[in-house]
Amino acid sequence: MRAYVDKDECIGCGLCAMTAPDVFRMTDDGKAEAYADTTEENKDAVQETIDGCPVCAIRDEE
Repeated sequence: MRAYVDKDECIGCGLCAMTAPDVFRMTDDGKAEAYADTTEENKDAVQETIDGCPVCAIRDEE
């Protein structure tokens, strides 16, 4: 499973990169990106970022 960040929706708040830094990072354009897969170890943190994103720009893809 892999998370996906819709860069058109992302406002660059950084919450995802702070909550799950092993999956999300901020890019040079100030937007978030998912750079790693969701694993058993980080799935709770990824779900927290999906639930906490203020603009609902993050989703999980199979």
